[in-house]
Amino acid sequence: MQGAPIGSGGMQDLLRNPVFLSAAVSLFTAQFIKAVIGLSRNKVKSLRDILETLLWRTGGMPSSHSALVVAITTSIALTEGTRSSVFTLSLFFSMIVIRDALGVRRAAGMQARAINALQQDLEDKLAIPMRPVKEIHGHTFPQVLVGGLLGFFFSLAFCTL
Repeated sequence: MQGAPIGSGGMQDLLRNPVFLSAAVSLFTAQFIKAVIGLSRNKVKSLRDILETLLWRTGGMPSSHSALVVAITTSIALTEGTRSSVFTLSLFFSMIVIRDALGVRRAAGMQARAINALQQDLEDKLAIPMRPVKEIHGHTFPQVLVGGLLGFFFSLAFCTL
């Protein structure tokens, strides 16, 4: 029953929906891999760091943004077809998210790092206290590629197996 409210079997339907499953598993797998990589490189030092990486942190290998949007787009293509309006919407949404992860967010993060370094120099030389700017972590092409492949293969698995 399409469009059923959550209380009338909608939650069970959601948990059987290949689009939902491929998106959720791709997202959480990418974040899990990111946490494992952080642990192996000693960047993650506490349980709180692990939880933040699993649930919140952006940037790093692989791109969970790319994994999520590629999983959604691929699974919609496999279940609804590429002629559907939902596929078209998803495709363009994915292109925007991936472009943002590669370009805008990465550039903003690089600028924030430069501003923080400049602020640190001012603080050290002139004793002017400053609050650091939040560094947004964008993605490199390999991070986006691996995330996209992750989303693609989970979509294939959930939609064809």
